[in-house]
Amino acid sequence: MLEPGDKIPAFDLPDQSGQARKLKDLVGKKGLVLYIYPRDNTSGCTQEAREFQENLEHFEKMGYGVAGLSKDSVRSHAGFAEKHGLEFPLLSDPERTLIEPLGGWAERKMAGRTGMGVVRTTLVLDKSGKTLKVYPKVRAKSHAAKVLVDLGEK
Repeated sequence: MLEPGDKIPAFDLPDQSGQARKLKDLVGKKGLVLYIYPRDNTSGCTQEAREFQENLEHFEKMGYGVAGLSKDSVRSHAGFAEKHGLEFPLLSDPERTLIEPLGGWAERKMAGRTGMGVVRTTLVLDKSGKTLKVYPKVRAKSHAAKVLVDLGEK
């Protein structure tokens, strides 16, 4: 798990259109809100994505880009983004090359079973990729609004 002050590893991952994206492609004037989520088109992940979309203008006004990150395929992300009108990048990381070092892969309990899986996590990064804040084990509902409050909006 990254801590505030840690720099995230360099990455080059495709978004929902298949375009390769690096950190520099995603940051706003101040930085990036990068949220890791388990799976496209599940109830919690859909709620979280919609809330980030509803608040996208506020994040951008504050100088932050927004991007989602999951193990889902480019094709899955494309359908998810289109279905829910998502206007920010969704990065595909099926091999967990970025998810794991960011602390988004851990043991979790789901439906009475314990196993390894993607854990909902959000990072606020500065323009250089330095971690400013980490939100581990996030609850989807109202999370985007909480991040905005912490960044000084609302």
